[in-house]
Amino acid sequence: MQTELIQVSNPAAAQATIARAGDILRRGGLVAFPTETVYGLGANGLDAAACARIYEAKGRPSDNPLILHVADRAMIDTIAADVPPCAEKLLAAFCPGPITLILRRKAIVPDRITGGLATVGIRMPENAIARAMIRAAGVPIAAPSANISGRPSPTTAASVLRDMQGRIPLILDGGPCRFGVESTIIDCTETPATILRPGAITREMLEELLGGVRLDPALVGAHTVPKAPGMKYRHYAPKAPLTLIEGAGAHMDAAFRRQARILQQQGETVGILASHETCAALADLIPENLRKDYGPRGDLPAIAARIYEALISLDDTPATALLAEGTTERGLGLAIMNRLHKASGFHSLHSND
Repeated sequence: MQTELIQVSNPAAAQATIARAGDILRRGGLVAFPTETVYGLGANGLDAAACARIYEAKGRPSDNPLILHVADRAMIDTIAADVPPCAEKLLAAFCPGPITLILRRKAIVPDRITGGLATVGIRMPENAIARAMIRAAGVPIAAPSANISGRPSPTTAASVLRDMQGRIPLILDGGPCRFGVESTIIDCTETPATILRPGAITREMLEELLGGVRLDPALVGAHTVPKAPGMKYRHYAPKAPLTLIEGAGAHMDAAFRRQARILQQQGETVGILASHETCAALADLIPENLRKDYGPRGDLPAIAARIYEALISLDDTPATALLAEGTTERGLGLAIMNRLHKASGFHSLHSND
C-alpha cells in the first residue's frame, strides 16, 4: 500500500481532501489526522471490521480500548446511553478540547473497541481539521495515537509516516500538535469521577469544576482491568531502555552526571532527555547528538509539546541506555510524569540518591 501525506492548513482550503478522507473512513479504511494533542489513527467507530484494521496497523493488543471521536454534542447522544451531570459540566467547560469522557455505551458501539466493557471513551477534539473530517465521514471515529503500539505518540505528520508508511492510505498533515500529550481521560460513571489518564485538562482544573476527583490506582503502576487507552501496556517507550531521574532540580546535574558515568563504565552509549539546564551542564560528558533538550526546567507546556518527538529522535542515535529528567507532578506535570513513568516501565531513581 502506498501512503499519501497531504498538507492541510485549514478545512475550508482543503474541502476535497477532507471529503476524500471521509470517504475512505466510510468505506472501512484508515486515515491518520491531527488533533490538538497527538495525531490519531482513525477508522469508522461503528464498523467492527474497520476498527480491527487499527489494531492490525498498530500491532495493538485487542483488549486495549479505543476512544470514539465526535464532531459535536449531537453525535455523543448517538453512542452514549446517558450523560450524567458531571459529564454535562465537563462538556460545557472543556469541549471541544483535550478531554475524553468515559460514559455508558449504547449497543451500537462495537465490543471490538471497548475491550468488552459496558463503557466507551468519547472525545470532541478542538482541532478544526479533525472535526471537519469526522463530519465528512458522518460517523464517530475510533482513533488511538497514530504510531506502532508501545512507541512514543506522534505529534507531527512526519513521525506518523515513519511508523505508518505502507500501512494506511492517507495522512492529513495539519502541522505540529499544540499540547503534545494525549487527552485527559475521566470516568464519569463513578462517584467521584476518576482520572484514568492525566492530560492538559489538569487534576486541579477538574477538582475546581467538580469539587473533587479520584486518581485511578493504575496511574501508579497497579494492575487493573484497562478502562481506557494507556492503562495496561507499556507505552511511549523508545527502543533503548530508559531510566527516569526524579527530584529537585538543584540536584539534577550531579545525578545525571553520576548515573551517566556508571552506564558509560558499563559500556553503554548514554543518551539523555532533559531540560535545557541539564543538557548544557552535561555538554562535556554527553555528545550533542545524544542530548535532547525538552525546554527550560519547569516550563511544563514546552516539555509536554516536545517530549514525544525528543523520545522518537533518540531512536535515530546510537544510544543504548537513556536517562530522562522528571519534573513536578502538579498541573500539567502529572501528565508529563505519567508518560515518563510509562516510557521507563516505572524504573526511576531519585536525584538525591
